[in-house]
Parts: sequence; C-alpha cells; structure tokens
Amino acid sequence: MSATTPRIAIVGAGPGGLVCARVLQRHGVPVTVFEHESGPHSRSQGGTLDIHEDTGQVALRAAGLFDRFLALSRPESQEWRLYDRRATLIRHDQADEDDLSRPEIDRGHLRALLLGSLAPGTVRWGHSVRTVTPLPQGTARLHHHDDTVEDFDLVIGADGAWSRVRPALSGAQPAYSGITMVEAHFDDVDRRHPGIARLVGRGTMSAKAGHRSLVLQRNSNGHVRAYLNFRGPQDWHSGLDLADTEAVRARLLAQYQGWDESLLDILRDNEGGFINRPMCVLPVPHTWQRVPGITLLGDAAHLMPPVGVGANLALLDGAELARAVVDHPTLDEALDAYESVMLPRAIDNATTAQQMLTTLMPDTDSDDAAFPDAIWPAKDLLESGPAHTS
Repeated sequence: MSATTPRIAIVGAGPGGLVCARVLQRHGVPVTVFEHESGPHSRSQGGTLDIHEDTGQVALRAAGLFDRFLALSRPESQEWRLYDRRATLIRHDQADEDDLSRPEIDRGHLRALLLGSLAPGTVRWGHSVRTVTPLPQGTARLHHHDDTVEDFDLVIGADGAWSRVRPALSGAQPAYSGITMVEAHFDDVDRRHPGIARLVGRGTMSAKAGHRSLVLQRNSNGHVRAYLNFRGPQDWHSGLDLADTEAVRARLLAQYQGWDESLLDILRDNEGGFINRPMCVLPVPHTWQRVPGITLLGDAAHLMPPVGVGANLALLDGAELARAVVDHPTLDEALDAYESVMLPRAIDNATTAQQMLTTLMPDTDSDDAAFPDAIWPAKDLLESGPAHTS
C-alpha cells in the first residue's frame, strides 16, 4: 500500500463486508462501513452457517478471529440426516468428535463477532446508499438516500443480491432460478416440538422427493428453521395473501400431498407465519470490465444458489480483497490482483452450484435417487437458508 492512506468505503455490513473491514483495520487501514439497517439488532440475521476450512475459516484466521469463532461454533451440528418422503431414514452422517471441517454458527453470532472486532464507529448505521458514480480521477462518489454525497478512493459493494453498487460495474440483475424457498420456524423445539427435534437431530435434515424437499436446520437455543423448497412458478402463491398464514399453509400442504404425516408436521406446527423467498441468481459467468475505485464481493459479485458456498466465498472475498489492498502499492494493482482470482473462482463455484441445484431439484416429481453420492453430504443443498441483502 502506498504512503498515502486511501479513503475506503464498504457498502453493506454482512459477513463479507465486515471481515474485509476487520482485516483492513488489523493492518492499520481505516475504513467506513455503510449499512442501511438502523442497528445491529434491527432484524433477524437468518439461520446457521457451516464455515468451511478452505474458505470461511481461512478468512477468519486472516481476521485473527478463528479461536473466538470456534468458541461460538457448534461442531456437533455437522450431523446430517436424509429421509425420503415416507420419513424413512436413508442416510445419517455424524462428524467425528475432533472434526472441525465445517462447524456451524448462527449468522447472528458470526455478525456480532465481526462487529465486536471493529473499531468503534466503523459502521454507520441507517445510511442507505442510492448509487455509486465513478469519477474521472479514478475515485468514486457515494450518493446517499438523504441526497448527500461522499467521495472515496475505493468503494466496495458488499451489499448483497440487490446491490446498489453493482450497476456501476455491470448491468446484470438477479433472475428467478425456478425454485422457491419458503421459511418457517420452531422455538423451544425439544420441549414443544419433540417430533421435529427427533427429525432434525443435532444438525440438519432433508427429506426429498423429485422437485420438492423439506429441510430442518437446528440453530442455537432450541431454535429450528424450516425451509420448504420446490420447483415451480414464482407466483405459486397467486390469489393468496401471504400474510394469511392458514391460507398459505393449505396451499403448501397441497404441494406436499402424500408425504408422511411426521414430515407434514413441519408445515402444520410451525410458529408464526411463512416467509416467501424466491431463489434468485446472477448470470453465469458474471464479469465486468475493471472500473478504477469500485469493486464487489460476495453475493453482490456472484449471487448463486444456496448450496453451501455463498457466505464462505463472501468471507474469503472480503479477506483477500483487504490483503490485496494492504500488499499492493496502488489500489489499481490491488483490484487487479483481487479480481483476477475472485472472478474465475466465482464462475467455477456458480457453475457447480447450478449443476448441483439441477440434480438436487430436478424438473420431475419422481422419487428416484434423492442425493447422489457424488454430491453428498446433503448439507450442500442448503448452507444457511436464504441470504439477506444489505
């Protein structure tokens, strides 16, 4: 990095943006993170993440947070159970006692860990970015929703699927993948929902037939999230008020007609309503011509099906981008180094993710082969449920 300290802005306080900020600050580089949420507890951060040793864990080590991550993680939640639609257990995998290849951590716990590692005032809460404009001298201008502007030497778009930074580099927009995910939840599951607790065990379960699956995922403190995944039109709920829980429940039960009663309890006994989450993806390949002073990481750069790599790649992107800034004399060289690695890696992973999604959720209602051995463990179907946009 040159003797002149660059002005760096990160848009989005998700895992990738926060780990990027942490690594920069560890090396004495100041940074400001802009987040449209009003505060760190303004909404639920989603389900649980399995942090992979070759991606997400690499980033947490670079951030100096690996030991603290391990203290918060749940290695026992690497357990996976696979059922057919008759609730017959097809496969049951449990990690060895010392297996730390993919320990689970709640998204909220990971975010709190990252936020707590930053210098006070790093994150500017309640600051929505409207657009980003490249400037002739190689810098970039942030346009905030309150009509104020700020100029930076580098703006990093870490703002998720519907990024406000991406249009400065690319005209690509996420498109519906043909698969919908509907989220539900259970609290105090071991006492109040023992049948659900038996199905999910200590980690994750998936029941699958054809183009439909039911996934349960244990979080901390007795909380379980359910994900109902099915291939079909994005307007599957046409004629329904999504706020009418009983009407949505009836429509979903019709989707899973003929499944075992113990599995249908996932749809019948959840607490609260259902959250509709159509699965959207960016085109593959997604690339752009270099624009000085602007780049992307995570879902803003390579939104792909949630097959176990999205959050891990975002963490690795963030750490590698920060190191590139630290290790190169100019920002142009840093971005060249970062994008030359990140973009090909993203294309490879997105291509594989699409292939896996096609295999796991085929356009058929056949009960044939649920999860081929080639892509087991089944945890690659869902790493954490839907990613939240910044």
